[in-house]
Amino acid sequence: MVNFGKKLMVDQVEEWKGYYINYKLMKKMLKQYVEMTQHGGKDREHVLKEFSRILDDQIERIVLFLLQQQGHLASRIEELGERRAALLEQYDISQVSQLRDAYREVGFDLIKLLRFVDINATGLRKILKKFDKRFGYKFTDYYVTTRANHPYSQLQQVFKQVGIVAVVGALSRNLEYLQHHEGSFVSIYDHPAVTLKDPVMDQVNHAVQKLTHATNFMQFLGQHSLIVQEDAQSESEDLVDDQNYHFMSLMLNLVNTFLYMVNTYIIVPTADDYAVSLGAAATVCGIIIGSMAVAQVFSSVYFSAWSNRSYFRPLIFSSIMLFLGNLLYALAYDLNSLIVLLIGRLLCGLGSARAVNRRYISDCVPLKMRLQASAGFVSASALGMACGPALAGFLQTKFKIYSLNFNQSTLPGWVMCIAWLIYLLWLWLTFKEPEHFTKTVVSEQPSESGHHVNANLEEGLAQPLLIGTERRQDENSEDNDDSEVASKNSHEPATSIASAYRLLTPSVKAQLLIYFMLKYAMEILLSESSVVTTYYFSWSTSAVAIFLAILGLTVLPVNAIVGSYITNLFEDRQILLASEVMVLIGIIMSFRFTPHYSIPQYVISALITFVFAEVLEGVNLSLLSRVMSSRLSRGTYNGGLLSTEAGTLARVIADATITAAGYLGTDLLLNVTLLPPLVICIVSIAATLYTYNTLY
Repeated sequence: MVNFGKKLMVDQVEEWKGYYINYKLMKKMLKQYVEMTQHGGKDREHVLKEFSRILDDQIERIVLFLLQQQGHLASRIEELGERRAALLEQYDISQVSQLRDAYREVGFDLIKLLRFVDINATGLRKILKKFDKRFGYKFTDYYVTTRANHPYSQLQQVFKQVGIVAVVGALSRNLEYLQHHEGSFVSIYDHPAVTLKDPVMDQVNHAVQKLTHATNFMQFLGQHSLIVQEDAQSESEDLVDDQNYHFMSLMLNLVNTFLYMVNTYIIVPTADDYAVSLGAAATVCGIIIGSMAVAQVFSSVYFSAWSNRSYFRPLIFSSIMLFLGNLLYALAYDLNSLIVLLIGRLLCGLGSARAVNRRYISDCVPLKMRLQASAGFVSASALGMACGPALAGFLQTKFKIYSLNFNQSTLPGWVMCIAWLIYLLWLWLTFKEPEHFTKTVVSEQPSESGHHVNANLEEGLAQPLLIGTERRQDENSEDNDDSEVASKNSHEPATSIASAYRLLTPSVKAQLLIYFMLKYAMEILLSESSVVTTYYFSWSTSAVAIFLAILGLTVLPVNAIVGSYITNLFEDRQILLASEVMVLIGIIMSFRFTPHYSIPQYVISALITFVFAEVLEGVNLSLLSRVMSSRLSRGTYNGGLLSTEAGTLARVIADATITAAGYLGTDLLLNVTLLPPLVICIVSIAATLYTYNTLY
């Protein structure tokens, strides 16, 4: 990995060299301050104030140059506007073409300026992070609070770019005017969803989105998949070419994701009845549902490691485990054994190959298609989540073949058995194990140092479960220039859960806590829904299935609204905090305060909790990818694995809570199970407020 200092030198525009952040000087000053404080030469308060003044000078130089260049671009656009106005009086196709080329030249200069701002913003973030690491995570909070919120903030110019975005708007509007000169005049302001199809504007828009963290629906879905898109690379940098890409193998991974989610939620409406039929309490449904998550805690680790070497074999193993698990789940009724049922669910959890599905997308899908594949992964998950309970609602029948009983409790197991058997045959016949493309690239592209360019890929096959952006890797990687050994060690991936945990900063811990909280709240809501609605409202299994299916169907529309509009209007950290507050409101509304518990109260509170937990998940994973160390971006023990383990552990504890609370009586079940997510949600809000400025 190229450290940021070297990248800054390579990417600088030569004539603008004196206006970039002096990153080398800042690092040198930081090192001196560390030595001074260690030897008692200066106290930390004095260092903080002095370093702030130096950083202010750096930002001022950047901002003044930025404003100067914006003025030049604005003047050029104004001059071209006068030429465009003249075309209204006398139309000349050759002049239109020349004018369009002139606008595009402005566009190329605008791209240079956008990249100038981007690399300086990255440098500022890195310096803030380095100071935090050396001085106890205090500087970013102080600096952002005092500078970003000031009415004369120069920091806002670097991170908000209101002026430069206005230049982008002027350029886009004028190019569109020329494009539609002979037809109807359609303004970009009347149709903001329609983007101008021009190669220059495509590059400009990409640079703006990268700079402002702007998003759209598919990018927002990609955040849910823990596969965050990398910045655009050249074709030579994309390790996966179109020839090695196999569409059917991608489809098999997406179908695996869909079937697994169906398998997870198809038993939720009937798990309580199944437990009762086997002589257990209805609340044992928590253990039945949660046993799958218990096994997934372990399967996530070995599937993550296994996917370093193969994709086909883990998927085969996953399908066999899920087939056997569902078979035991279905047979448990005739065997009258709760133990057999739980073993079946544990085997299903051991077949959780979601780590392999994510890894396949990040490793084996070309970069230009990875965003769509990531969105497909999340869509398959959401569809499976909705189809599982809905399918259970259609299985309300009862018959017998020989000595085997088929009813609403056993049919989900039999149906999934058949589904996984068909999938296993399809997988065996059509899946294509991808070539170990890193070997080809390594043999063809030696680096300047004589080592192979992608030697590091052997330590995790290039991409992890949680793929950070190039910016995040730059921001979080340590530029240890003191020695080659130190630099090498600083970039090595974590080799154990313990070493991964030591890399977690307070910001990362806060985001993992939030992820734990939202998964806990959602699992409580979904897993106890059948027991609660049957006790208070006498709902049938079909009614519970419809309710859960409706909840699942809200996922994609909600993400469409948030991804296309909300995230472009507000900062991620603002959406994060607001969503946490709404989840808290939903949890509070779910409590039974009076003897009469109404259906509207339950349904409305459930919708608020579930919908805002979904919003929270996407924003949370986006911020997590931004603040997490690059050492957690590869290898077996990566950031994606930590997130998955946090979410799975939350589900396990939530399901265990339901079963434990059942011993207090069904009347107390609802309020008792809501207390832990209430407390955790309050703590997560406090953690967000504590780390709020570090998420800037």
